[in-house]
Amino acid sequence: MMAFPLPEATPESLGLDSSKLDRACALVEKDIAQGFHPGAQLAVARHGKLALHRSFGCMERDRQQAVEGQTLFLLYSNTKVITAAAVWLLVEDGLLCFGDAIADHIPGFEAHGKGDITVIDLLSHQAGFPKAVIPIECWDDAARLREAACGIVPEWPRGTRTAYHPNAAYGVARVLVEALTGKDFRDVVRARLIEPLGLELELFMSLPPSEWHRTAPMHAPDAAGGLAVAPVEASATFRQAGFAAGGAHGTARAMAMFYQMLARGGSLGATRLFAPRTMDFVTRDFTGDRVDEQIGIAMHRGLGPFSRGTTLETRGLGTIGHSRTFGHSGVGSSQCWADPVSGVSFAFLSNARQGNDWHNRRMDRISNLIHAAILH
Repeated sequence: MMAFPLPEATPESLGLDSSKLDRACALVEKDIAQGFHPGAQLAVARHGKLALHRSFGCMERDRQQAVEGQTLFLLYSNTKVITAAAVWLLVEDGLLCFGDAIADHIPGFEAHGKGDITVIDLLSHQAGFPKAVIPIECWDDAARLREAACGIVPEWPRGTRTAYHPNAAYGVARVLVEALTGKDFRDVVRARLIEPLGLELELFMSLPPSEWHRTAPMHAPDAAGGLAVAPVEASATFRQAGFAAGGAHGTARAMAMFYQMLARGGSLGATRLFAPRTMDFVTRDFTGDRVDEQIGIAMHRGLGPFSRGTTLETRGLGTIGHSRTFGHSGVGSSQCWADPVSGVSFAFLSNARQGNDWHNRRMDRISNLIHAAILH
């Protein structure tokens, strides 16, 4: 196996309090001991170096195979930021403007009154179709996916409300990438985002069968109050489809490295993926203090990630985090974020989907410890 591309350094050399990082790891170990998830990974990076990468527990509840550094986890909706980044590339390529109507680039999308929905609406969860679902059978078929996207019927006029779009909006984003590049979305993500960072062994939009042996299956609560492997997420169809709203797999250190690039204005080492102005724009707050109707709090949506903002409540980014901290969660199981002010990036991945209320409290405690570890 190749060495991980992000060099390691001690927390202290990067201005981080190792005792706070140890405390965050102790919380993860406690949750595993109490049966909330069989295994996990946690990673922290700063100043272009990896300060912490630790693995915990087992890959599967009934199989005592330890989680290791290269164990892959399902990212769920952390995938959305990767998908959004593929759209950002189109803007930097001059193929798209954020204010463009989607229908200008996907003929037929204007059906059912969707002609005025913009890229900004789509990526900031203001497009007006939060309940729309594109069936899993469509995700590995470009023609069926495009047909399903065009057939979406809005629930309210774009931009008038904000509500998390868990499924269909990022399917539309995938169709947009394919329409403008003429290439498979999964190939674009790999060639333009993953390979330039050297992460092709630790980050996958589509998970090939050759990597399933090192993939921790996602678990969910069962009727007996325990955990069981989630069958859909473990299926070949799901793993290979390139589900742009929530199907990517990766390691915590890969996600901490990806967010290091975002935190550093779009570049890492000799590799630049985005201009600083692009990063400033896509991480700005497009929804302000408006309450997200599905989440129940103000989410401060950017074009892919959401930010901490200045409201009291937050969702996994840490209450004491800087207002510009941005990132995303994976339903009941994971959280990734970057603080562009301090340069710290963070990723936590687990292999069990718990209730979001519990998960958000868990992530607030862990994220607060990471923020508290920043000494200067």
